[in-house]
Amino acid sequence: MVDTTTIPTTKNQASTLSEGKVKKHIKLTDINYRRNTESDYTERIEELDQHFDYSSNSDYYWSEPELSLLYGTPLYDQASPSQKKALNHLYWVTQYNQTAATEANAVLYNQVTAGVFKNLGGYETLCQELELETAQERHHIHAFHMMGYKTKKALLGSAFNTSIQGKSYKKNDLSQKVEVAPKERSHINTPVQPNLVKPTPSGINWQNAPWSAFQDASFRFITHKVMLKHQTHCYSQYLRHLDEKGEPIPAQTTGLLGLLAPRPFLQFFTLNCGSSPFLASVFYVTRFMANMLIKNYEYRYSQYYRELEKKEEFIPAPLAVSHYHLLDEAFHTTTSQLIAQDLYKDFSKPTAYEQFIANLIIYRAQIVGLSGFSGGIPAIFRNDDTFILSFYRLLKSPVFDMSTPEALQWLQKCLCTEHEGFYVTFKYHQRLLLELRRSFERIDYLWPVNREMRVLASGGSIDRAIQNNIKSFKQFSQSVA
Repeated sequence: MVDTTTIPTTKNQASTLSEGKVKKHIKLTDINYRRNTESDYTERIEELDQHFDYSSNSDYYWSEPELSLLYGTPLYDQASPSQKKALNHLYWVTQYNQTAATEANAVLYNQVTAGVFKNLGGYETLCQELELETAQERHHIHAFHMMGYKTKKALLGSAFNTSIQGKSYKKNDLSQKVEVAPKERSHINTPVQPNLVKPTPSGINWQNAPWSAFQDASFRFITHKVMLKHQTHCYSQYLRHLDEKGEPIPAQTTGLLGLLAPRPFLQFFTLNCGSSPFLASVFYVTRFMANMLIKNYEYRYSQYYRELEKKEEFIPAPLAVSHYHLLDEAFHTTTSQLIAQDLYKDFSKPTAYEQFIANLIIYRAQIVGLSGFSGGIPAIFRNDDTFILSFYRLLKSPVFDMSTPEALQWLQKCLCTEHEGFYVTFKYHQRLLLELRRSFERIDYLWPVNREMRVLASGGSIDRAIQNNIKSFKQFSQSVA
């Protein structure tokens, strides 16, 4: 039977941690917040966002060539210089479209978890840092969407809605809201997300249906009256305010967390995350995974930026955004690491239920985001069947302007035969695996499959990736024909 009776320490946070260690991670949080407050990387990103013009950046590579769609494939080898630049630019768009979705997760859960930590006392600076990061993330998201939108419109010739609004970023106004770019009407070159939520019958709005209220009430009963009944005093202030306004339990259905499960289960996780200090800390394990996944390729952008800067050559705006984003995210990564590795030890030992939820979430994060291997998008650890429709549309777009038979022929060559692109992804795969294993070895509640990142490790097979692509291509080509 699942143990749910352990009561966490709340006011005296040093119950399971030495006094010196508590002071160490609190001191590091203070330093991190001060340095983040003094930095101006977000303002620089915002300025680049506001003045971005694709035509002024179109003649330049935005990174080393290996950070390009279809890099190392037979098609890339025969592509023209202008097509190679287009693939380089569209890789940036693809990666930062996914980064924006992942940062939308952070915007929500930063607020949910800060609402828990505020109830405990002693974490005021940490909560201020999370509020600052939330404001910064909104501007990151806007820049990624806006610049990606303009790039796709220029290269792919699709019709887009250009009504995008945003507000200026001010460090003394952390509560402001910034609208992100609208969804494009074309999803060409945007990674196709698995459809985890079954479509509802036409005309039924499940969010407002009586079932939704019953579902929320059931989740609250299970969480607050059964599994976490001794922790109701920790309930997130952010969620409490939503409750008072009659709003449903929030959940993100995009990004790394959004792919974990159907929306109702994500709402259940939100409620658990906002009701337990330990589970609030667990979110930062998944956030750290996302931080490291981004850093894995973004560091190469920063290196390229410094090379151009040293040579006093032109620096494309998207490259500069990547560089400043890496610097901004360094503060966020430090926050994730401190909470994931140290802060959870401030609380009493988690119950069997809390450990199960924590490990299930981390395991699912490996499954949906780190279990595959792409030969078409360097440094992506999901299988190419996720992107095959996007690749096909790209080949038929103005960038290549192929007929259907030509597109299928090249698609088969790029996905179903061994080439350099697979080895480029393998290089990034091994680097990420090493970093995550090193970081997770000190987290004592993790199952071995999570501590050792076994799902990520098992996905790093080029032969298996090619065999999966052969099977997926066969199915796809039959559907097109």
